[in-house]
Amino acid sequence: MKQRIRKAIFPVGGLGTRFLPATKAMPKEMMPVIDKPLVQYAVEEAQAAGIEEIIFVTSRDKAAIEDHFDQCSELEGVLVSRGKTVELEAIRRGLPMPGQIAYTRQPRPLGLGHAVWCARNLVGDEPFAVLLADDLIMAEPPCLRQMIEAYDEVGGNLVAVMEVPPSQVGRYGILDTESTRGRLVRARGMVEKPSPARAPSRLAVVGRYILDPRLFEQLDRLHPGAAGEIQLTDGIARMIGECPLHGLKFAGQRFDCGDKIGLFEAGIAYALSRADVAPAAMKVLRRYAAGNEAERFSRPANGAGAAEDLPLKARLNA
Repeated sequence: MKQRIRKAIFPVGGLGTRFLPATKAMPKEMMPVIDKPLVQYAVEEAQAAGIEEIIFVTSRDKAAIEDHFDQCSELEGVLVSRGKTVELEAIRRGLPMPGQIAYTRQPRPLGLGHAVWCARNLVGDEPFAVLLADDLIMAEPPCLRQMIEAYDEVGGNLVAVMEVPPSQVGRYGILDTESTRGRLVRARGMVEKPSPARAPSRLAVVGRYILDPRLFEQLDRLHPGAAGEIQLTDGIARMIGECPLHGLKFAGQRFDCGDKIGLFEAGIAYALSRADVAPAAMKVLRRYAAGNEAERFSRPANGAGAAEDLPLKARLNA
């Protein structure tokens, strides 16, 4: 009988340089989508999948994450005194129980594989999940729950995958596939960020993993590569002979919130999915799509007529 997945690692030690200056004093994982930070969406996904222990791998200047998942008596007292029960429930909802959350440090930014390795003593000798908060996945049932159901069937190492255009394979770890059964793909290998000509498939690994604890032994033997990082995918690939690797083509939509446009798109999608926000959000989008709102911002001050200076409506229809 396969062991139940009880623990999840959240690597949150990155610098967030693509979002500077916003991330100069705020962790990138605390960037909001509507009214919740990215990391809260990931934790809620893990909780919905039955995860009992949450392990954050942090770095310097990440105290805001710890504070977010702690009680704030002063704020709660103010909300109670003002009768703001909705807001009170919002900040209490999903808080881990005492003892369910742990933190460890990644002293240097040596890559995702190194961040996962830093949590080895907290995980112990049992299979575990890894969730990257940058990858926000809108799915029902949640992506990690889909993966756990698949893991119960196949065991081994399991990664979430999606098909990407050839022009984007160089951004991801790509599976070298052996066979396919429904949404499950068995892999014989994995290539990290290949060129389109050398990519064995277009199935890209995204930020959800269920991993065998023997991975820590492989990560312990790895040395930083050309980019000065220890790659998680290298450790997984080394295990294929002793531990099967599958990819799950999950049902849902993934947003790359490590990218400005990805975060922007996630905000639109989540706004339109919420009954309390969708009507007003739709009005705003229609106004901009019609060009009524954006036209005054898109006219060049010097009278030039470049394509990027066209009114928004014209650009959308171009």
